[in-house]
Amino acid sequence: MASRLVWAVGYFANEDYFVPVLHVHEMPARLHRGPPLVEPDGTSYDTRLKREIKDEKKVDVWHWRSGPFTGTREWNGLRVLMALINNWDLKDENNAVYEEHDKNSDELRRVYMVSDLGASFGDVRLTRDRKFSKGNFALYQDSKFIDRMDSEYVDFDTPHRPAAVVLVNPHEYFSRVRIDWIGKHVPRADARWIGELLSQLSNSQIRDAFRAAGYSPQVVDGFTTVVESRIAELKKL
Repeated sequence: MASRLVWAVGYFANEDYFVPVLHVHEMPARLHRGPPLVEPDGTSYDTRLKREIKDEKKVDVWHWRSGPFTGTREWNGLRVLMALINNWDLKDENNAVYEEHDKNSDELRRVYMVSDLGASFGDVRLTRDRKFSKGNFALYQDSKFIDRMDSEYVDFDTPHRPAAVVLVNPHEYFSRVRIDWIGKHVPRADARWIGELLSQLSNSQIRDAFRAAGYSPQVVDGFTTVVESRIAELKKL
């Protein structure tokens, strides 16, 4: 869902697809990742597939503080979008620069994207249980969206400082403490601008995106309601 929403308002995103049941022929007997999720006959459940684009190559990462677009309206809009989906995992290494051939000129071009959107639609921060912190409707529904605002700027609650329990891993904790600025001090005009773009999505388009992610009809309804309410908040800024 996150990749679809990011793509829908003009940003680049990896193409991810959710497959409830996947049968893979000649699956290796030993896997480096995911053995508990794959049966001996090569059947796996609730699988995410990424579409690999021909001739696309990851060449670098870009940094939130010093990227080529830092300070622009589009950069601010992306910060707001990350807050809207509660993406708390905004480390620089989750941003990728890809090099690919332009379809029209066949020249190489660079594509910048937030390439890891997996920590979305859950809590506003990392807790001890990573799985519990993302893709969790109850936490998403109860989370705070806008923290505070004044006449010119708005602060969002995502990304929030990690839960204190994460201090058992000091490196993990302090690496995330240093990124909470990403959701702060966003010009209200830029936040309203991205809200206007998002408001062009219909209710059925938002619902279909959550449905494509494998959620039950009840959870699809719930997520859609919260997303639409957040978009409405942005439009009022």
